[in-house]
Amino acid sequence: MERFRFKARADNGELRKGIVEAQSETTAVQVLRDQKLIIVELHPIAVGKSIFSMGQKVKFDDVVNFTRQLSTMIGAGLPLTDALSILQMQVPIALQSKVADILRSIEGGSTFADALVHHPETFSRVYIALVRAGESAGVLDTILIRLADTLEKQREFREKTKGAMIYPVIVLIGMALVTSVMMIFVLPKLTVMYKDFDIQLPIVTRILISVSDFMVNFWYIMGVAIVGSVYGFNSWRKTKMGSYQWDAIVLKLPVFGKIKSMVLMAEFSRTLALLASAGVSLVESLGIVREVADSEVMRRALDEVAKDVEKGNALATSLAKHPVFPMLVSQMTSVGEQTGKLDEILNRVAGYFENESEHVIKNLSTAMEPIIMVLLGLGVGFLIVAIIVPIYNLTSAF
Repeated sequence: MERFRFKARADNGELRKGIVEAQSETTAVQVLRDQKLIIVELHPIAVGKSIFSMGQKVKFDDVVNFTRQLSTMIGAGLPLTDALSILQMQVPIALQSKVADILRSIEGGSTFADALVHHPETFSRVYIALVRAGESAGVLDTILIRLADTLEKQREFREKTKGAMIYPVIVLIGMALVTSVMMIFVLPKLTVMYKDFDIQLPIVTRILISVSDFMVNFWYIMGVAIVGSVYGFNSWRKTKMGSYQWDAIVLKLPVFGKIKSMVLMAEFSRTLALLASAGVSLVESLGIVREVADSEVMRRALDEVAKDVEKGNALATSLAKHPVFPMLVSQMTSVGEQTGKLDEILNRVAGYFENESEHVIKNLSTAMEPIIMVLLGLGVGFLIVAIIVPIYNLTSAF
């Protein structure tokens, strides 16, 4: 099979770009014409050698859109291979080669889930497990719709969380940059003036000048120290013990620990609910959720929970043994197990934690504004005392 990059126009005039696979250029032309596309350009490319896809990474949004479009096509009665063939030409370039490989595997006799296994960097274990369950039960279209809905909710939740923290982060970075400029470029010039007049400087000014001199004369030591600290911290965090200890510290922080816990509970509840609704066994679902959990503390707790459930214990009872799971989670899980509506209850729990975390983050962002203003005021006041007071004393002496 050869690959051809094309540009073509649809009946509505929309310009489409993509890659099509065919035995020859003539066959590629026929494939595009069968899809009622008017070819504008068609160029052969070497398989796997497209310079357009080199170094590009598939984004989470790309996977969400791909899942939504695929679920719509399959729900409309289109065969899986035809749907993938169409999507191959519509998805972003970074995803086209993966869709093409998946399509080849399916045409070679593989299942959709087995084809996805070859691309773990793009499709998570949750995604693959749900697709496998949908294929086995013959409800792939329904599963894909639920999966697309869940992915979109996750995307919206992540965007809200990140958006709420942008303002404080930008302000803090700005404060650090302004302070660095003052210490490295402005203060040394004033220091020269003080030395020329040989006046007694306040202790605050002497401390500030010492810090400034160190930053100017030994900046490379600071650079090496910062880089070394970041590298050492990341290396420590990559170890199991370091990851566990750091996650435990974060979860105990006053406000940020609460936000982290809520985000973890929202992801846990939403994912487990989706797997339960798809008919995946509880033990297998816990193993999958454990793999995608963004906390070593939760991963270790889920290991113990899975073992308890495998022994025949109730999920709610097992969750209640671990402090990482709030009491609300175990109580609502117990209700879900007793009523046989575990997936529905867990979805409600996920919605609750998502709403609560959004409120906490919004309140934190609002509360940080006056705190930042106070810090700015203290910083300005410190600079006035350290810099302006000596100048005032100098002018008074004359």
